[in-house]
Amino acid sequence: MKNRLIKRASWLALIIVAIAFAVAMQKPTLFNNGKSDYSIVLCKNASESEQTAAKELQQYLEQIGGVVLPIINRDELQEGQPHIAIGYNKHFGEELGVERPDDNDEGFTYRTVGKNIWIYGGKQRGTMYGVFSFLENEFGVRWYTHDYTKVPTLKKWSINELNHSEQPFIEYRFDQYCNVEPHKDWLAHNKNNSKWSAEDNEYGGLSAYWNAHTFEQFIPSGEYFQKHPEYFSLRDGKRTPYTQLCLSNPEVLEICIEKMKQSIAANPLCWVYSMSQSDNQFPCQCEKCRAIEEQYGGHSGLMVWFVNQVADAIKPLYPDKYIGTFAYQYTRQAPKGIAPRDNVVIRLCSIECCFAHPLEECEHNRSFISDIEDWSKIAPHLFIWDYVVNYRQYLAPFPNFGVLAENIKTFKKYNAIGIQEEAQYESYGGEFAEMKSWVLSKLLWNPNLDTNALVAEFIRDFYGEAAPYIQQYFDLCQSLVKDDTVMGIYIDEKNPLYTDEFVVEGKRLLDQAKEAVADADDDMRLRVDLVGLQIDYLRMTRTPQEAKADGTYDRFCAFIRKYGILVNEWQSVEETINIYNATYLKEELTVKEYLDNNGINIP
Repeated sequence: MKNRLIKRASWLALIIVAIAFAVAMQKPTLFNNGKSDYSIVLCKNASESEQTAAKELQQYLEQIGGVVLPIINRDELQEGQPHIAIGYNKHFGEELGVERPDDNDEGFTYRTVGKNIWIYGGKQRGTMYGVFSFLENEFGVRWYTHDYTKVPTLKKWSINELNHSEQPFIEYRFDQYCNVEPHKDWLAHNKNNSKWSAEDNEYGGLSAYWNAHTFEQFIPSGEYFQKHPEYFSLRDGKRTPYTQLCLSNPEVLEICIEKMKQSIAANPLCWVYSMSQSDNQFPCQCEKCRAIEEQYGGHSGLMVWFVNQVADAIKPLYPDKYIGTFAYQYTRQAPKGIAPRDNVVIRLCSIECCFAHPLEECEHNRSFISDIEDWSKIAPHLFIWDYVVNYRQYLAPFPNFGVLAENIKTFKKYNAIGIQEEAQYESYGGEFAEMKSWVLSKLLWNPNLDTNALVAEFIRDFYGEAAPYIQQYFDLCQSLVKDDTVMGIYIDEKNPLYTDEFVVEGKRLLDQAKEAVADADDDMRLRVDLVGLQIDYLRMTRTPQEAKADGTYDRFCAFIRKYGILVNEWQSVEETINIYNATYLKEELTVKEYLDNNGINIP
């Protein structure tokens, strides 16, 4: 009897220990069936972006789990109260041996500390990026476009052990699509920290490389040429306006320095300011300019010699600012015997490159790789102006998804600190613009992500019932690139890339995609119709009479007019339609058609 009692007591003790262990090991729950014990705690002296992040975390958790977590300050926190700490927390930092990050550190960590969650990084944007990544990685939130965010809903979310850290791959990230650049919230959610014009906002602001092609802006031909033709390029023995500046002229240097001072004062939020050649290839041929070029290894040597002097004049006034210039077209090759000053940024452009294959794997790009390697040896700061769309025809397929990540890695390999991905910057509606802008943002932050996986995720979530057909069409587009394909940024519809078989199969798939969403809402049908423009455009330019006869022409023109979609760089919608009529349909416009097309009303 006594032994049986001992055994029962032993079993009871084991059961009690097991229950206690199970309770101890039970994961804390952030929310369950619309209830939560957690609060969101802001660090002391929280920055504006950290406050924004806390508010958005509160809003998204309400959408996800149906709970509203109160936002409180650190001194309002009760002993033992479970919470999500936003920003550097001195108590947690001392406990875990974590030092306070620099304010401008854009890296972040989110981790569990007991039953609490701690999200911290630099105060300007790092903590905020941590909050947004926490929502992305742990809950599946996706900010695909400025007007479509995927927010899953959950009844319960238990807190697993977390310890996740990230650092940006590239310091300055500029995804230059018209459909995203005006939207500061989308840029912040997808970790873009730059745009064309700098701004201060609740997301930690956006930096900018101020302007481009500034020679003509600083010394405009219309204002200066008549009195001072010597300020401008000597071409074939004659001074010529609207070319480049005569950089060996000391008066030109004085004016440019003064104009640069004014530009910095007027645009204080930028980090670098452009002193750069106009967008043409007519450099000065005078004896003095040529002598400097001979001394320093060509056109870029003269440019660096000139810009260095501007940088020297600016540095005492603005020691934290940089002066930038192009390595572009005739200045793309690095100079010899001269190097940019430590406050000069070289903006190297890839405009001549082939984008069918990764830069370092393409014979056509050998000279560019040689140039970026040479610049990387002498430039203290290298910034890349890259190109990711076809500027000859924004709407035609441009199958370059396979090179996006690899090219970003190449730029970093040669010490680039920033990348501007120039895309369809003029209007909404470019080829796969919504998807490519999102994928690019992800890759600029981390090019080791799987591009195809990102694309598949976007297509699945964004195109609804049409997704299988859009995926097949996307794969078909990428398959156009062969080992011998050369694909610059000005190819037209006659390029061997586009075959009759591709157009026929592409139309079949996109017709199926449109049929799949025929009963969907207007937004979904618009998304699919935008993809359909790619094949419509090719059909109109390759078989214009057929496209006119079957209604494609009328539908296409009405669509781009309605949404203001530009087809070619620097051409308005009406200019494009008029040029198309004259070029492909060989039609002469009547006076009435010309007036109507250009919005001219004569009573």
